[in-house]
This record gives sequence, C-alpha cells and structure tokens, in this order.
Amino acid sequence: MQWSFCPGLCRVIFLALVVLINARVVNAAGFGVFTHGASALGQANAVVAHSDVPEAIFFNPALLSRLTGTQVQIGTTLIVPDREFKSDLTGASEETENVVFFPSNFYLSHAVNDKLSAGIGVFNPFGLGTEWPDDWEGRFLATESTITTYNLNPVLTYQLNQAVSVAAGVDFVILDATLESIFSPTGRAQKFSGDGTGLGYNLGVLVDLTGDLSFGLSYRSEVDIDIEGKSESDIPMTIPEPQRSTFAGLLNSDAKADLTLPAQAYAGLAFKGIDRLVIEAGVRWEEWSSFEELRLRLDNGIVATQPKDWDDTWSYNLGGKYQLNDTVALLAGYLYGANAVPDDTVEPGVPDSVSHMFSLGTDLSFGRSTVSLSYGYQHLERRDKDNTIVDSISKNPATSANGKYQSDLHLAGVSYAYRF
Repeated sequence: MQWSFCPGLCRVIFLALVVLINARVVNAAGFGVFTHGASALGQANAVVAHSDVPEAIFFNPALLSRLTGTQVQIGTTLIVPDREFKSDLTGASEETENVVFFPSNFYLSHAVNDKLSAGIGVFNPFGLGTEWPDDWEGRFLATESTITTYNLNPVLTYQLNQAVSVAAGVDFVILDATLESIFSPTGRAQKFSGDGTGLGYNLGVLVDLTGDLSFGLSYRSEVDIDIEGKSESDIPMTIPEPQRSTFAGLLNSDAKADLTLPAQAYAGLAFKGIDRLVIEAGVRWEEWSSFEELRLRLDNGIVATQPKDWDDTWSYNLGGKYQLNDTVALLAGYLYGANAVPDDTVEPGVPDSVSHMFSLGTDLSFGRSTVSLSYGYQHLERRDKDNTIVDSISKNPATSANGKYQSDLHLAGVSYAYRF
C-alpha cells in the first residue's frame, strides 16, 4: 500500500527529520553544524588556509602538515537560540522553549615524520534540537525534535614539497533521532525514535603561493544514512474499537527512512604579510540540492513521501588573528550564510533564512597549552512562511503556522589544546 500523504505521525516524522539543531542553531545553510573549534569560531570559521591547532582536521586536514609533534584538543560550544513566531492568522506571537545545545569535539594529530602526518577527529557535523510549546499554532506539525550525529574522521596528510600538502580521510557518521509532536486536540503525543549510520570521505589541499599567501581547499562527500526505528502513538481511549486498533496499527510500527547529508566544499585565502596578523577570506559551498525529498517506509506497508527541493548554497566569511604578544592572540570575523529552503517547502522545522554572524575571541598560550575562548552572535533575517504546508491531521489553515519567523543565536566556544 502506498500513500501520497502522511497520516498523522508520518507527516511529523518528515517535518522533524529535516530540522537538525534547532532551526538554525548553527551557522550554515540548512542543518549543518560548524562550531568545531573555539579558535575557528572566533575567526568566523575563516581557517581553511591557516591554523595552528588540531581543529584543522575538520576545516582542512592538509593543515596538519603545519603541526609539529603530537597535539590533542577538546572543546565545546554553548549555543543559546532565541526564536520567535508571529502568526499571520491571529497576530499572536510564540517563542521556542528555553534550551541550550553544546556540540562538542575531540581532535588528535601526530607528525609521523617530515612528510607524513596523521590525525583523528570526533565531532557533530549535523544536528537538531527544537522545542515549541505544546499549545502553539503549529503543534500538529512539530513540538520537540532531537537529532544528534557523530562523525569519526581519521585522516592522513602528506607534504608533497615545501609548498604543497594533500590530505584524505574517512567519515564514519552515526545518527540518533527522537521526534515528537501533538497527536490530537486532546494533547496526545506521537513519537518516532531511530538511528542509522553512513560512510563518506573528505579531502584537503594546502598550497603556499608565496611566503605570505596560502590557499586552502577541502571537500566532504555526501553521506547516505539509512535510519531504522519505531513510530509510537498515544492513541486516545475515547476512540472506539475497532477504529482504535486500526489507527494504532497504522501509527505504531517499525519504520525506515533515508537521509542524505550534503556534500560540502571550503576554500580560503590567507595573507600573513602584516607583522603579527593573519587575515583569511573564505567561501563555502553546500550541495543542498541533493535533498529532494524525504521518504518514510513503515513495516505495515505504508510508504509516504514529502518533497523538499532545497537549493545549493554559497556562503562567505572573513576572519583574522592578531598576535598581541607571546601569550595573547585576538580573533575576529564575519560570516554571511545563504538560505537553502525555498518558499514552497519552508516549514517550522527549518525556516531557513539569510544569516549574519559576528564573532570575537582569543587564543591564550601557556607553554605547551593553548586555551581558546570565543563568542559569536548570529542574526537570521526575517523569514515568512506563506504556503500550503499544513498538518495532515486536520488540514486546517489555523494550524499551518504561516507567519513571520525571526531567529537569533548566541554561541560561546571554549577549546583546550596541548602539544606533547
């Protein structure tokens, strides 16, 4: 049996699966997470062509050729989102619940010899955490969603000559999801939980064009995730039999879904010709056009599809690092983020919009240790939802959550690196 629409829980699963880390609790288009090091955050992630800490494993592993000995780094970023919704239908305003997210990371690099370096990183490349009030206008579309991804990324870097280094690595990605929404006007809940894995690869190149100018380029491939889990619904006791058993049979079932994490490419040009100062300009491309639809397959025979039709995006950043003295370095940057979600498919999970992030930070060096602290403020331009996406329970425009979405994020990063 195939259905061209999503009955109840199916619809919610589709909407929630595309939201990773709170409707832009990130600084990238779509649902990418790019808080992978406090020093990088302080420079608005303009660190593809220069770096002196192991977080380079994420941004451009070819930079490991510039690291000596064995180095280890751990870090996290505290993300506090502030999202508001104003309804076109009633004029009422809603806010998401007060939640905090902290994507974290671990990196280890080792210079095997003068030519060869190796490293490994563990980080959260994509994620979701959104929580709307249980009584908000779009409660039948989504209330609470949590998705976490972990990437285990071993890499090898080889220095071809004094000017050129190349790198390659493997991305082993684990995804875990728990998604909920309101099932009926009586407040009954529906839930999907599942997990899956996928495999990809990443590449990097670093070229010293001159003594003061370097160019970096890196690429991460698509990763296809096969998600297996279970859908569960709290069916109201007021529904009589046999309708209640039929309804439970439709919504309580093992389920499978496919999700493609997009390919990404980064490029940066770093200039070191001013004493104590490094400035880098960069660009990021993300292949969100690969996200054409979401398809859910229940073991009871239901197959449901929801179109997405997202767009590829280009984003730009500029950052710098000024070495004030042997201990203190000052960091600053700006990032412009593009919008991946077209008007026809925008929904409360990902009301993506053009964004602007401003960041400041510092690297503090104490012997073999480096402590990095940074702060970023990300503002998303207002996004209007005015389409026909409504919940499939009531198909009522009163629950479509059409209106204006405004989001701001505060990001506080901390990392600790040690050189052996």
